[in-house]
Amino acid sequence: MEIQTNFSLKKYNSFNINAIAENYVSVKSIEDLTKALNLKEYKEKYILGGGSNILITKDIKGLVIHININGIHQQNKTNNITEVVAYAGENWHSLVLWCLKEGLGGIENLSLIPGSVGAAPIQNIGAYGIELKDVLISCDAINKETGKIKTFNNKDCQFEYRSSIFKKNDDYIVISIKLKLTNKKHNINISYKGIQEKLNALNIKQPTIDDISNAVISIRNEKLPDPKKIGNTGSFFKNPIVSKDKIEELKSNFDSIPFYTIDKNNYKIPAAWLIEKAGFKAKNYGDYGVHKDQALVLVNYKSARGSDILKLSISIQKAIKLIFNIDLEAEVNII
Repeated sequence: MEIQTNFSLKKYNSFNINAIAENYVSVKSIEDLTKALNLKEYKEKYILGGGSNILITKDIKGLVIHININGIHQQNKTNNITEVVAYAGENWHSLVLWCLKEGLGGIENLSLIPGSVGAAPIQNIGAYGIELKDVLISCDAINKETGKIKTFNNKDCQFEYRSSIFKKNDDYIVISIKLKLTNKKHNINISYKGIQEKLNALNIKQPTIDDISNAVISIRNEKLPDPKKIGNTGSFFKNPIVSKDKIEELKSNFDSIPFYTIDKNNYKIPAAWLIEKAGFKAKNYGDYGVHKDQALVLVNYKSARGSDILKLSISIQKAIKLIFNIDLEAEVNII
């Protein structure tokens, strides 16, 4: 375990922001993580995962602890269910591909989501009709202060839309997750219109879990820019959820507004539509801007500062509030 000073985090955040960590350490085991947390000389400690859901707006003082604890294995196996344990440092999409290779279904709709396994329960990642909460049995997390490991079952995690107990309270660091996946009869989810369209175009009548994954990968590649080419974190904002009264008000003023029914009292509105309607899609401010194909994605074209992108996000939020009277909430974590 080597501590490095004045360490550039540009390669460790998908926005490619050139922020500097005063001190940095990569931990590859739970033992190393415990040691790093016990280093009393660093009063401030920041936990870094895959770096795909953060916007760094300043240099980071204290100690940045980069979680690189890896490993995936099958645990219990019954009739149609296999339990899989994956550690926090694993790349999420690599886990999806590993499961597909093993013939395990349940997370194929979550293909190509950037980031690490450890970040998945924090955000309750979700896409194309599936959320992590649908397949998660439990996760193990270590208390930053005591160093004790606690197992959180699905209910303990307090999952909500792109949120969990770990996002609301940062006392714990996720070190592993346990998933419940199918090994024979899979629950194929083609509820998302785009997936069905992809399958129809390929004349696939009875899709496999691999077919679903390939369709999702194709859709994401068409919609979202590659962070290796253009700095971004994917969706910057959450899709707002509004009441029945609010959706009726919006429909009367904007007859083309798209929305999805959650239940009889709550409706989800695509944030991308709001941002595009407000005139921000494809806006370019030199080194940064809003992506030309997906209004939900803010981008660093070259060497923007995190504070530049933060100012842009605030401008968008103010415009959405003014035009629609909707509070647009950032999905990314801002440092």
